[in-house]
Amino acid sequence: MENTNPKNDLVLDVHENPPTKGKWAVLSIQHILAMFVACITVPLIVGTSIPATIISAGVGTLIYILFTQKKSPVVLSSSFAYISSMIVAFGLDANPNDANTGNYLALAIGMVLVGLIYVIVALIIKKAGTGWLFKLLPTIVVGPVIMVIGLGLAGSAINNLTGVNVSAANYNLIYIFCGLTAMVVTAITAHYGKGTLSLIPFVIGMLAGYAMSLVWTGIGYAANWDYAKVIDFSPIISNFENFSASSIIGYDCFAFLEWNNGTFEWSQLITIVLAFVPVSFVTICEHIGDHLNLSGIIHRDLLKDPGLSNTLIGDGVATAVSGLLCGCANTTYGENVAVVGVTKVASVNVIVTACFATIVLGLFTPLMTVVQTIPACVTGGVSLILYGFIASSGVKMLINEQIDFGKTRNIFIAAAILVAGIGGLTIQIPAGDQSITITSTAVAMILGIVLNLILKDKDAKKTETGAIATAAEETPAETTEETAE
Repeated sequence: MENTNPKNDLVLDVHENPPTKGKWAVLSIQHILAMFVACITVPLIVGTSIPATIISAGVGTLIYILFTQKKSPVVLSSSFAYISSMIVAFGLDANPNDANTGNYLALAIGMVLVGLIYVIVALIIKKAGTGWLFKLLPTIVVGPVIMVIGLGLAGSAINNLTGVNVSAANYNLIYIFCGLTAMVVTAITAHYGKGTLSLIPFVIGMLAGYAMSLVWTGIGYAANWDYAKVIDFSPIISNFENFSASSIIGYDCFAFLEWNNGTFEWSQLITIVLAFVPVSFVTICEHIGDHLNLSGIIHRDLLKDPGLSNTLIGDGVATAVSGLLCGCANTTYGENVAVVGVTKVASVNVIVTACFATIVLGLFTPLMTVVQTIPACVTGGVSLILYGFIASSGVKMLINEQIDFGKTRNIFIAAAILVAGIGGLTIQIPAGDQSITITSTAVAMILGIVLNLILKDKDAKKTETGAIATAAEETPAETTEETAE
């Protein structure tokens, strides 16, 4: 059925379903495509299993949906924030004779610690309530932080689009052409499409980009011109070179099967704690920011219903389980929040279907290898819209809440957040021979919170409670954690 709630502009609300199975399927595929490249980037950098990470994204999201009682249309997948921490743990007494192995047990312990921190913080919030959040995170802080989240991903989108991942020597105009084809087709489909087409612009755009990439790749092979070979078919080829049962079903991809690769000692625990625990508090801040953003998009106060304590517990348990399965942490994905915002489809059941499809994708090796051939330039082109939409959502929030930039206080807060976030201000915390990086997004949010507390609004008659308060007035939550207490 379709949404009939006059208080919002959603095509499908949280508890509503697509009218046909075909539309249901393509909407689910769209969520998979939106998260796919970012999801596999973390295991590519650290050296962990890509199929297991894909599977963990599906399992983790299902866990989150269970704890949030199907009230929040969120997709979880691998977190970039823990890359430095993962590298520290992965290298602890790994087998020095095999460069392809790492200490998966240390990774699992780190992720379980992160999940435990999330649960502890969630229980504190459940006891103390969420009212204090509105004082810490008013619109003047949240809006610019959301802009930073989107704009901070811009470099990744451009690098994927241009093919410049190492040096300017890799710059490729054909990559850009294929990526921009995906972007333009996505925009045209979203703007002019009717019916089902208007709901799956990213699927159509990526198909168009992939088709264009196939054409150029064919020209490249016909003319023996490497510059035009956009698509890399090596994942498919390598999968069937040494054929075995795992070439069909990837049953042997999970991290817990590799726990004997490294030697864990209790003396290493302090290193693991220093590597993971500080970052967990940073990602909790990002978790809150993502849910504030999504709350504005779907016109529901997710911090009250299902409640921040439930979303944190869901995310934390998902991360602990993901650590056991693949070694990566789970986090909310801005790309999929953008999909919800652009398509106006907030159906949780669509995401549930995407989860099961993701698990099948990770286990079915031939399909996994085909999906891995999607060129980075195509996803980069689509990401220009996805990441830009996230940033635009922050601007829209500021406009809707009528934030007065005639006040110097508001300018200073927004300026510090934007420059620190977009400029890439990070904080390095030493951890043995490595260092833990607090991301620029988290630093920007912290600076915004501090300035908001220091710079009091002398003219205001009442404390601003943030954009989420307006959403709560428009769509009252069924229950609040304060009321439950």
